[in-house]
Amino acid sequence: MFHHLRQDIRAIIERDPAARNAWEVLTCYPGLHAIVAHRWAHWCWRRGFKWLGRFIGYLARIVTGIEIHPGAVIGRRVFIDHGFGVVIGETAVVGDDCTIYQGVTLGGTSLVAGSKRHPTLERGVIVGAGAQVLGGFTVGEYAKVGSNAVLLKPVPAGSTAVGNPARVVVKEAPGEPAMHAFAAYGVTPNGTDPLSKALHGLIAQSAAQEEQIARIVALLQARGIDCSGVEAAAGADDTARLNKLVD
Repeated sequence: MFHHLRQDIRAIIERDPAARNAWEVLTCYPGLHAIVAHRWAHWCWRRGFKWLGRFIGYLARIVTGIEIHPGAVIGRRVFIDHGFGVVIGETAVVGDDCTIYQGVTLGGTSLVAGSKRHPTLERGVIVGAGAQVLGGFTVGEYAKVGSNAVLLKPVPAGSTAVGNPARVVVKEAPGEPAMHAFAAYGVTPNGTDPLSKALHGLIAQSAAQEEQIARIVALLQARGIDCSGVEAAAGADDTARLNKLVD
């Protein structure tokens, strides 16, 4: 137990620049307290002391504001940062080196007792503040879930999912250095929403077509052909305005 505790403290110091020393982490970090209490509760749960496990989890929730069902499986070096409002369901699995921020729910959408109702987070997953991960699917290794995302389907390893409903916006090949890089709150560079990218593309295509129409009209008018019925192009100002609205 003490070996795991030392690993947990070291992992928190590595991922949180506000953590000054091990004593501060041990005494002032509710995420660490919730993990330690869960280990006791899970030990009781696996040995048939169901009520005692639930009661330990209940006391931990009162003290830390973090609710972890004693049946959930939590790996090593898991960091629950700030932690208030985190809920982890009975059949959830959180792999080693995962990071979970405040307000996260690892919840279930099925009402069938005994089934895999809650998500599985593989090694190194980061779940940003307020994200809701709902269902019995798997989030692949070192994937990132952006803040306030509502994730309802699997995420490939090394990918980033954002939005409501969440969409995969960044895909990295396994083994790439960026795949293992820590990103606070699941924020990654160039993580634009794919819907926004698609709309920007349509706006750019529409602007290009309007420019072509304007050139064709100018050539026809130069040859003496009346084009008074053809509408003028919208212009660059409208294109810039639409792009700002999409952003």
